[in-house]
Amino acid sequence: MDIRMPRVVGLAATRQILDQPDPPKVVILTTFHLDEYVYSALQAGASGFLLKDTPPRQIAAAIRAVAAGSEMLSPAVTRRLIAEYVTPRDHPQRFESRRKLVLLSARERDVLTLIGRGLSNADAAQSLLMSEATVKTYVSRMLTKLGLANRTQAAILAHEAGFTTEPRTHPPDADGNDRDILAGKVTAEHG
Repeated sequence: MDIRMPRVVGLAATRQILDQPDPPKVVILTTFHLDEYVYSALQAGASGFLLKDTPPRQIAAAIRAVAAGSEMLSPAVTRRLIAEYVTPRDHPQRFESRRKLVLLSARERDVLTLIGRGLSNADAAQSLLMSEATVKTYVSRMLTKLGLANRTQAAILAHEAGFTTEPRTHPPDADGNDRDILAGKVTAEHG
């Protein structure tokens, strides 16, 4: 679906399509990457937002990923969305985001970090030396534990918590507790 089309606007068409019983997934493919179009497309229920300068192989991969149940945003769009939501180190939101992540296992946090860096499930699997199915399981558990709807929300949370820019300083302990979860300090409450 494009944003601007003859006869009907792409966002309106997306809403109409997704209001149907058992609707297909919708991927927006456009030259317009204004924030309001991205937000409106995602609010309308689009599962993807790609720019027309995306290489054909990546477009095909995105369509396959969306058909398999994932969401897909163009890397340029993802960077802009994340930049909009990234919080300064001393902001209370950073602490709150990190507090939420205490619910996750160390491996789920590793997967979250890679999602925050924009890696696909296949790339995360390769990086973590595990199968793609195992990564998908971790992603699903992570989204459920955190009450998130999709990978985009997870990536934003990872950025808010500083997980994509701060290297791990301590490995998880024998029980899998993450000693870096709260600004690199272990608290009595968490291990």
